[in-house]
Order: sequence, then C-alpha cells, then structure tokens
Amino acid sequence: MQEELDLYFETAEESMQEALERLARELSRVRTGKASPSIFNGVKAEYYGTLTPLSQMANITTPDARSIIIQPWDKSALQPIEGAIIKSNLGFNPQNDGEIIRINVPPLTEERRREMVKKVRALAEEAKVSVRNARREVMDEIKKAVKDGYPEDSGKDMEKKVQNLTDSYGAKADKVADEKEKDIMTV
Repeated sequence: MQEELDLYFETAEESMQEALERLARELSRVRTGKASPSIFNGVKAEYYGTLTPLSQMANITTPDARSIIIQPWDKSALQPIEGAIIKSNLGFNPQNDGEIIRINVPPLTEERRREMVKKVRALAEEAKVSVRNARREVMDEIKKAVKDGYPEDSGKDMEKKVQNLTDSYGAKADKVADEKEKDIMTV
C-alpha cells in the first residue's frame, strides 16, 4: 500500500511540475515591452496548405530591445507570415520590405502594462489550481488507503508531505509570476 501511495505522490509531483512548466511557457508569450522571439511562439502561418509555427518558417532575431526581424527561409512565405502576425492580435505593425519583416516593438502604456499584469496573475492562478487539483487527488487516495487499513499516523505524515509539496509549488508559481510582473512594469 505504501508503494501505491508513493506512486500517487510522484504522479502528483509530476503534475505540479507540468503546471509550472506550462505557466513558464504561457508567460513567455506575454509581452513585456521588450523585443523577444518567444512572443511569436503561438503564432502560426498558412504555409503550403498547413498551419506552421513561425519558428519553423523563418529566422526570428532581435537586433535590439525595440525591434524584431523575421527572415523567412522561403521568400514566398513573407505574405502569409505578415498576415499571421497581424491576425495574432499582438499589437504589432509588421513592415515587409520584400526580403525580411521588420517589427518595431512599441513601449507599453501604463494601462496596457496593468492589463498584462492581470493576465500574468490569472495564468499564475490557473497553475496554482492545477497544483491544488493534483494535491486533492493524492489526498483522496491517502484517505481511501487509511479507510482500507493503512496506518493513520503514516497517512497523516503523507498528507503533510503532500501539503508541503503543494505549498512549495504554489510559492514557485507566485515567484515566477512576480518576476514577470516586475519585468512588465519596468519601463
């Protein structure tokens, strides 16, 4: 029975780690007012009849903190990439010169920064909900095991261990969100 509970614990820890990784991926897409190729991680363009991520169609570079250059490997992809950027609703105005697409990243307004912070907080809360759901599943299994004859003291110890793990992952999610929030609010 102990082995089963340890397995549930490991599964919960993996779920919590995945929630944190998902949070980090989502936060990388949130604009901070600085140029970053990761802003385009979720953007896909129509390429030979298939929606293709921009990173698989072009070289995306940031020559400085306020500009992004997208250089497609196939020049025929310039128009679809430009259209995808406009449709993505990221607030950019791409400039196509026939060879590359140049994007000037405008500084965020105070109001827009506050909206971004709210989005970051919402994403962090989603991650913490996932962490708590993983905790709940393990706690339910521990309670079932105690009901089925597993020692109550060992069950309480296991519950404390799960709670400590949950607290640490919740704190990690808050820390990641706080760092992103500082990044956004820095002018």
